[in-house]
Amino acid sequence: MSANFFLDTNVLVYCFDARFPDKQARARGLVREALTGAGAISFQVVQEFLNVALRRFAEPLTIEQAREVLDRVLLPMCRVSQDADLYRDALAVQQRWGFHFFDALIVASAQAGGCRLLYTEDLQHGQILGGLRVVDPFR
Repeated sequence: MSANFFLDTNVLVYCFDARFPDKQARARGLVREALTGAGAISFQVVQEFLNVALRRFAEPLTIEQAREVLDRVLLPMCRVSQDADLYRDALAVQQRWGFHFFDALIVASAQAGGCRLLYTEDLQHGQILGGLRVVDPFR
C-alpha cells in the first residue's frame, strides 16, 4: 500500500503541541491530508511521538489523551512496520548518505511506504534520496 508522502515525527509534534502556533496550522493540514490515505508514518514515528507527547509537550498528554491520538490519528496513518529488511535498508541509507541511524530509518520507512515526499525539518530541503524528495514543510 503506497502513500504520496511520509510524515516525520516533528510534523506530528507541531500538530499537537501548543508551543508552536506558527507551525501548527501547516502541520494540521498535512495530518488531515495524510488521514485521507495520502500520507503515511511508521511505528518509529508512533513511538517517538508518544514519548515526546507524554513527557515534553508544553502540556503533556495524559495517558487517555495519548490513547485517543494513537487510535484516531497515528494508527490510521501507520503503514510501515519495522522488520529485518527495513533495518537493512536503513543501514544502506546510512552508508550511502551518512545520516544518523534514526534519520536513515525514517528515509528507509518512507521508501518502503512507496512515498515520493518526506516531510521533515531534520534533513536538507530539496534533497533527492533514491526517488524520495525531502521537503521542509515549514520553510
